[in-house]
Amino acid sequence: QVQLVESGGGLVQPGGSLRLSCAASGFTFSLYDMSWYRQAPGKERELVASITSTLIRAGGATAYQDSVKGRFTISRDNAKNTVYLKMISLKPEDTAVYYCNARYRGTSAGGYWGQGTQVTVSS
Repeated sequence: QVQLVESGGGLVQPGGSLRLSCAASGFTFSLYDMSWYRQAPGKERELVASITSTLIRAGGATAYQDSVKGRFTISRDNAKNTVYLKMISLKPEDTAVYYCNARYRGTSAGGYWGQGTQVTVSS
């Protein structure tokens, strides 16, 4: 049974930081490209960051949405079957539900989704 379980969301003041985690099970994690998406109220879900599959414990090529470059860092630990999103210098416009996605390496659509974790940036 495939599961993606996100955690680490919460309420943070502007300029603050959070680290999201996504724990995966039920599939061969190292063979999957992992991504973080977010969806703000009234908006479509958008890709925030992605990291390619890798057969070593950590690493993989990363990519970011322009609005988060320099503030967000995606990483993975294949030994723990977990992908992370470190977020610093958070802004109110980062407020959204953040979702973890897993796609078999090289595929461009579909895959598995987590249930999401709420991030609220507000003073």
